[in-house]
Amino acid sequence: MQTHLRGRDLITLQEWTKEEIDTALEVAFELKRQRALGQPHAILRDKVLAMLFFYSSTRTRASFEAGMAQLGGHAQFIESRTTQIAHGDTAKEIGEILGRYDDGIAIRNVDWGLGNRYIREVAAASRVPVLNMQCDIYHPFQILADIMTIIEKKGHPRGKTITVSWAYAASYQKPISVPQSLILLMPRFGVNVRLVHPPGFQLMPEIVEQAKENARRARAGFEIMDDFDAGMRGTDVVYAKSWGPLLTVKTDAEGAELAARYKDWITDERRMALAREDAIYMHPLPADRNIEVSDAVIDGPQSVVYDEAENRLHVQKAVMALTMT
Repeated sequence: MQTHLRGRDLITLQEWTKEEIDTALEVAFELKRQRALGQPHAILRDKVLAMLFFYSSTRTRASFEAGMAQLGGHAQFIESRTTQIAHGDTAKEIGEILGRYDDGIAIRNVDWGLGNRYIREVAAASRVPVLNMQCDIYHPFQILADIMTIIEKKGHPRGKTITVSWAYAASYQKPISVPQSLILLMPRFGVNVRLVHPPGFQLMPEIVEQAKENARRARAGFEIMDDFDAGMRGTDVVYAKSWGPLLTVKTDAEGAELAARYKDWITDERRMALAREDAIYMHPLPADRNIEVSDAVIDGPQSVVYDEAENRLHVQKAVMALTMT
């Protein structure tokens, strides 16, 4: 267990060692146990977390606010469009000023080509930890919750196979930060990765290369496939969600037109049956029901989406407790 995480930013798990990630998970499991037993754990009494949102949220806001309250602190909700951020506050000013008011700064900004850069500019100016609640490149807390859930449901993850697949959705062009963070972290735990998507929906080449290197170092498998059915066969974990063709089109209309060619990319009962009999279905939510995934699957016995969502609370509390004390 590592004990030197006080003051550390979490922008991407690529910047944390495997031992540091294991520490966060160890603390998350302990805080989950304490909550189940009704044991108070006001580790961050009188601490304040600034939560800056450029992008709407349900689970992220609720879980961070609840987590800070359970840790004995307070979370400030700051919405970019209704504050002076919309009228000229710079990233440096936000880092300097909120870093003096608060004990941590959490930011969600998924604007393509801007989000990660903005978070890093805030972090460079801040004297307190900066936590990435999701950007255009990474979603570290979601993926921490995902590996925690896989460990709970499947035991030691080494040697298991996860299918990280694109799926069709009609609602909007979703960020690529979830699949990118998945393919980066899972190999570090010895999980074999199948990245499955139709033409035009590739992820950032540099992220894919880092994922391949993570797999090589951990002696895990890494495949890129373009056949949804083939990617599902014999897998242990099905993680199929939509993301936009952000690297290949310039407008949302072009992205929607390209995605519409693959409306049959849905996780339904037929496809789920191709996976192992004890495979689990995961999704970060919200899902486009009966478009991205059928009700029979997401509400079925193999779905772990609500346990996965709950674990967001526990991993976030663990990281806040380790970095903000």
